[in-house]
Amino acid sequence: MLKILGRKTSSNVQKVLWVCGEIGLNFHREDLGGPFGGNLEPEYLELNPNGVIPTIIDEDFILWESNSCTRYLARKHSYGNLYPENLNILASAERWMDWQLTVCSPSLVPVFRGLIRTPEKERNLREIQKSRNALSKSMFILDKNLERNEYVAGASFTIGDIPVGIAAYRWYEMPIEREEYPNLKRWFDTLSSRPAFQDNVMQGLA
Repeated sequence: MLKILGRKTSSNVQKVLWVCGEIGLNFHREDLGGPFGGNLEPEYLELNPNGVIPTIIDEDFILWESNSCTRYLARKHSYGNLYPENLNILASAERWMDWQLTVCSPSLVPVFRGLIRTPEKERNLREIQKSRNALSKSMFILDKNLERNEYVAGASFTIGDIPVGIAAYRWYEMPIEREEYPNLKRWFDTLSSRPAFQDNVMQGLA
């Protein structure tokens, strides 16, 4: 059985859990990281030298990096569906997965950590607002893409929607000012109707 190492409140772990939920894949998950610790212990570093989560163990195969884990599981268990067979659609989906890491997350993470994980008296509100503004620009880019596409890579739900969808959940869940991006909201409401998204992502922020 697939083993997933990482706490379920981690957005990166949620990518893997959401994929498993969409596929109906059985797994065993162990709490690790954050308040549970253990991710810097030698035993874990032997599996994942970065000391971050998640790490997955599929029989004798060990894999880390959340988007890589997402691609691997989708291709192995949902090729031609969640993992597109069409090369152009796949490339577009993977582009948005990369965009989540390189463009969206650098502005999202400071807002999330500043408001959710930092005590109120210690918050740097100026820096949080600066990052919120940058995050809003990212959401605008996503909104414009969704003006032309039902999902991030086209007409169908794919792996590309998963990392970006988790970022969008935090955009809507964090106590921040939000511009009205109608295409983003339409897409997010569609994601919110998916049971695997409800079970593995829509659980509050911690």
